[in-house]
Amino acid sequence: MAEMSLESIFTPEIIADPYPMYQMLREGSPILDLPDANLVIFSRYQDIQTILRSKAMGHEDESMLTEEQLRDINANIALRNLRETMLLRNPPDHTRLRALVVKAFDARRVEAMRERIRAISHQLIDDFIERKSGDLVKHFTHPLPVIVICDMLGIPEADRAEFVGGTRISGRLIDPSPMTPAELADANASSAESAAYFENLCDERRARPKDDLITALVQSETEHGHLSRHELTTNIALLFAAGHETTVNLMGNALLALYRNRDQLQKLQQDPTLMPQAVEEFLRYDSSVQITGRAALEDVEICGVKLPRGRNTLTLLGAANRDPAVFENPDSLDVTRDKVKPMSFGGGIHLCLGAQLARIEAQEALAALLQRLPELELDDPINPTWKQTITLRGPKVLPASW
Repeated sequence: MAEMSLESIFTPEIIADPYPMYQMLREGSPILDLPDANLVIFSRYQDIQTILRSKAMGHEDESMLTEEQLRDINANIALRNLRETMLLRNPPDHTRLRALVVKAFDARRVEAMRERIRAISHQLIDDFIERKSGDLVKHFTHPLPVIVICDMLGIPEADRAEFVGGTRISGRLIDPSPMTPAELADANASSAESAAYFENLCDERRARPKDDLITALVQSETEHGHLSRHELTTNIALLFAAGHETTVNLMGNALLALYRNRDQLQKLQQDPTLMPQAVEEFLRYDSSVQITGRAALEDVEICGVKLPRGRNTLTLLGAANRDPAVFENPDSLDVTRDKVKPMSFGGGIHLCLGAQLARIEAQEALAALLQRLPELELDDPINPTWKQTITLRGPKVLPASW
């Protein structure tokens, strides 16, 4: 185990099925130190929960980065903008930024969106049902959460086709392994395009306010000075990206899990009231977010390990979700499993803002799909084409017939 590196852990074969490797780590090296990478990898549920909740653990600040790392960040708009977001900020900046958007994602407001989400699900199915076959990612799992986050942010109808048709983010940007020059160039181009679009939209909302999240954030910037202009656009871009990408993967992974486990598909078809707990099980069984990182903000001993300030940790959320110390028969999909508490949304102060929104989107979308397409078959649920990212897990395409 000691000779392992990030490159040897995250190969295309392991991206296709990381769970045997996770089991090997949990059983053999649940705390794996990679000194050459300044990294410690954790794979047990309890350890990961402890790290994510610890105030001594956060994200690297500039004082922890080398001059070369800082030069790379400043030279690449994608890296620079990502560091401006609440995703990679520590208190008090994180607290300030998150407080500006948390109300939009509270449980009552999100629950009020359920009927709209249901209507979008059925409208999308209406649009493609006569095709009899096609890519479910393109026709359904991608456009649904994109339309929902466009609604929340207030992205004009005239601009939505571009958002629905593609993506403005690269999941590789938040992977722990370095990006290739080509990947970084693509990410920079997307970030620049995204920043320009949201800057223009913010200017529009300053002139003509509406009842949407972008207007609320613009007003916070202008009236209260809580946001700099750059923070405004980078965090709106983050909300758009985070508001759809993980949910796309959640639904794709759920469909693969069901069609690989026909008995569970049948249970869900026979009893649709199981859907809410089934979604919790989908989150646990094959999480759309597999890993997250933290750095020691001070010298600390945590989970029995001494971490000097600046030491990075990688917490394997996907491994935690299959920890037999927490979940009985963890490698089995069970849509009737009770009281599932997956680590898929992270934890502590960075617990995913959109967790409840993602749950409702998955519940309504999968329920509509199973109801409307009873003859649905995936072309190849056993060997899908996976997105080649480490942090975010999901099928790139889902060819199917119905």
